[in-house]
Amino acid sequence: MNCVVLGLGSNRSYNGMSPVELLQKAVTELKNIMDNTICSSVYRTKPMYVEDQEYFYNMVMLGSIHDDFDPQRLLQHIHKIEAVLGRNRSKEFRFGPRSIDIDIEFFGELEIHTRDLEIPHPRLHERAFVLQPLLEILPETADILKGEKLSKIQSDYSDLNSTDVELFMGRDDFLRQVEKEVHNGNTDTRSS
Repeated sequence: MNCVVLGLGSNRSYNGMSPVELLQKAVTELKNIMDNTICSSVYRTKPMYVEDQEYFYNMVMLGSIHDDFDPQRLLQHIHKIEAVLGRNRSKEFRFGPRSIDIDIEFFGELEIHTRDLEIPHPRLHERAFVLQPLLEILPETADILKGEKLSKIQSDYSDLNSTDVELFMGRDDFLRQVEKEVHNGNTDTRSS
């Protein structure tokens, strides 16, 4: 089993679902391949890089993934979830609006630098919208990130102006909605 940290974000509705509902759908699907999941609260955040767009709703999800899921296979699975939830990479522009975005922030202790995948995420240190929810959930986990990584995350976060990141929905409320989604049987985002 490998520990995986994912960053999730949305700032555009899709198919009648709000950005928060899209996050809930993504979490529901990711729980099908991850064990021992922990989700952060949802934060409303000012867009970075391209500021002329709607605010984002961001969160972090942490969990264990089976050894048969290497980072590339996980990325392929993430791309399928994103596509079903309305993300069309061929029609979007870099850092622009999107129905759902799921980034692999960490995958165990691996470091990967390929054309289509970099782990740890190369812009993690400048993203309060990932660091704040990550710091929210890490105190509850045991040995998820080694001490030096956690210290670096805390240092990076303290160096940022995080006033553009505000709590939108507490974790318990968010997870109640996810459980309601599962209970109602709306857990499969794959195409029929």
